[in-house]
Amino acid sequence: MRSIHREASNLSYSSEFRLGERPVKRLGYGAMQLAGPGVFGPPEDPEAAKAVLREVTANGVNHIDTSDFYGPHVTNRLIREALHPYTDDLTIVTKVGARRDAEGQWLPAFSREELVQAVHDNLENLGVDTLDVVNLRAMFSAQGPAEGSLEAPFTVLAELQQQGLIRHLGLSNVTPGQVEEARRIAPIVCVQNHYNLAHRDDDGLIDTLASEQIAYVPFFPLGGFSPLQSSILDDVATSLDAKPMQVALAWLLRRSPNILLIPGTSSVAHLRENLAAAELTLPESAMAELELVVM
Repeated sequence: MRSIHREASNLSYSSEFRLGERPVKRLGYGAMQLAGPGVFGPPEDPEAAKAVLREVTANGVNHIDTSDFYGPHVTNRLIREALHPYTDDLTIVTKVGARRDAEGQWLPAFSREELVQAVHDNLENLGVDTLDVVNLRAMFSAQGPAEGSLEAPFTVLAELQQQGLIRHLGLSNVTPGQVEEARRIAPIVCVQNHYNLAHRDDDGLIDTLASEQIAYVPFFPLGGFSPLQSSILDDVATSLDAKPMQVALAWLLRRSPNILLIPGTSSVAHLRENLAAAELTLPESAMAELELVVM
């Protein structure tokens, strides 16, 4: 049985962690679901999407995750229309390294020209002069992280950072080896990989990053397009008078102090449910039960 919860037993769920010099609350928001079906095209109701974004910041969330290939261009434009001019404490994290074709397929976009264009598209559509954080999304496999050199594309982003277009750099969908390769080129402030209660391949990487004060940002924290399903999770939630997905988010917050969460939704009601997870305390007995959840 893992013992990963012990170090974090006294965590404050409303605490902050730093992305570079920028402190952000550990429960943030992922904007991917604001685009149309399949993260392609516009939403059916753009005003409802913008209402969700305004609710995000009204609740004190100061970390929003996005990308200009959501839509494409749709999500960033919604963020700008809803929230610009941005408050000084808001950190917007975006990612590059992929593109969409006319059918909505996700394709690699690693060339210098594609990366430079993607950074400028993010700048324009978000309405900023400098991007807070840009993650390089590795696209060597559709199944998850796969080895392959990131030296050339990450060097391009490091050059754009030196030009003042990017404050901080990060990585997405990467292996530990790729993390080390990138860090030899330029500092990183975060790694964004698939991780949740039932998908824990990155346990070792999380602990390594925590020792270096680098944020780990799980995507699909609630299971992604197939929500987490577990009788153990359901039973723990019932015992705490909480929703199963709230328990799953609270478990992640308890997992390690460097974890930043970006659960996404296009619903104000669902957003409020997610944010309530920050106030949920998991007793040691619940943590022990949740350790038994497997994929």
